[in-house]
Amino acid sequence: MWIWYALLIFLIVSMLSGGLYLTVAMSRFRLFRRIAGDKLRKRYAVSFVSVLALFAALTFTMNMMNSIIVFLHLVAAFLIFGILFRVAAKLRKKEFPFYAQGWSALLSVTVYLAAGWFLCHHVRQTNYTLATEKPIGSLRIALFADSHIGTTFDADGMARHIDTMMRQAPDLVVIAGDFVDDGTSRRDMLRACEALGKIRPKYGVWFAFGNHDQGYYRNRGFSVTDLVRALEENNVNVLGDKTAEIGPLCLVGRLDVSRSPRKEISELLASAPTDKYIVVIDHEPTDYEKESQTAADLVLSGHTHGGQLFPINRAGEWFGLNDRTYGCEKRSGTEFIVTSGISDWAVKFKTGTQSEYVIIDVKTAR
Repeated sequence: MWIWYALLIFLIVSMLSGGLYLTVAMSRFRLFRRIAGDKLRKRYAVSFVSVLALFAALTFTMNMMNSIIVFLHLVAAFLIFGILFRVAAKLRKKEFPFYAQGWSALLSVTVYLAAGWFLCHHVRQTNYTLATEKPIGSLRIALFADSHIGTTFDADGMARHIDTMMRQAPDLVVIAGDFVDDGTSRRDMLRACEALGKIRPKYGVWFAFGNHDQGYYRNRGFSVTDLVRALEENNVNVLGDKTAEIGPLCLVGRLDVSRSPRKEISELLASAPTDKYIVVIDHEPTDYEKESQTAADLVLSGHTHGGQLFPINRAGEWFGLNDRTYGCEKRSGTEFIVTSGISDWAVKFKTGTQSEYVIIDVKTAR
């Protein structure tokens, strides 16, 4: 928990110091010089008001979180280009004829975050091919997580993504948590569940809870009971610390680690048939050591959003919050896959990854 307090303190200090620095840096634009003339205090005042106006406009059009993201990127860009152009000016032995630091910072942040917006809002397909000794023939799994309905797309958008996934003819569809968010409307929740109810993969649709599915607040218009009922009425199998067998598969859905207590993975798999291909759905990738010591063949997770923003996209691993941020790895015979998510939470940019759904082909090794 200390890491979140440390992050909050760092954020406050960065915003305050960054605000002062950005005010001074922005005041060097020719427009502010023309408005304030040679009066430095007036120029700083005009610049400060402009910075506040920009922050307010971004907060109004997006939200506070994204305003902070844009603000911190601007501060970083002004610092980086300030150093680069200062060195360049010394090497050239003369100043640049225009405010190179400012224009370079604004242009780079605009392009960089525009790319981040695109990567967040445009969903790609990611493919993995796995092998198993178990006699399952061939199995195709469609995995998605972190749809956070109502953020980058609504229920209609969810329906379109489901249609796209189903064109890949999966045998099994897995929802690895955070199907909804605290801001999801009841209407969107119900319509998204109805979209899932229209598909009929061979081995069904299976859902395990994420930290947002059960809600942190009580004002979103539906309860977790309403969500579970809507999913089950649309033929979605809800697994909360439960195990189910279907065909050559054993499906295990874990409660989210944030909703402790939950059962240990060893307890959930104590009587699992080891001749079946065991798929564990665990929203947060935080229990790799214990899961790799069981008979689990495949563990599917989300939650990390692929690390979200470069260069902090591996921070979860650096601080021990996640066992893996993104991708596929194998530990002691157990395959682990973490998806970057099909949507997003409060932040509307992904610069260290891209939104995705995942197609996993599992084949019996010959």
